[in-house]
Amino acid sequence: MALDKPYKDIPGTTIFDAEQSRLGYHLNQFCMSLMKAANRERFKADERAYLDEWPMTEDQKQAVLARDLNRCIALGGNIYFLAKIGATDGKSFQQMAGSMTGMSEDEYRDMMIKGGRSAEGNRYIGEDGDAQAQHQPQGQAGRKKD
Repeated sequence: MALDKPYKDIPGTTIFDAEQSRLGYHLNQFCMSLMKAANRERFKADERAYLDEWPMTEDQKQAVLARDLNRCIALGGNIYFLAKIGATDGKSFQQMAGSMTGMSEDEYRDMMIKGGRSAEGNRYIGEDGDAQAQHQPQGQAGRKKD
């Protein structure tokens, strides 16, 4: 019997529940391996070869290679583990969060200083708020150049 997951209707939100944990186990273990300097060096020297040592799905490996953190989360990644990839790349958590919204680091910081996104229009999928899929990615960094 499947569990009722009313939180599946929250726009732009993936809850790290038991199902996500199982899905992302090897992805998250890979991320934790980056806590050791020797592993970071090996990863940076040949990312694909290092990823191939882990029994991750090809989608997970491609998401890591693309540094598509939103995709990593959809594939079971936990942001606290994924932060190890950002740290390996020399990125701050704020830079990573900005990239996940399509905002520049400055745009993301300014939004958060102003109180973050409004809950108005963002309580459930189908409303017309700025966190809804039809309005993503946000910010100048996420917009295509003409």
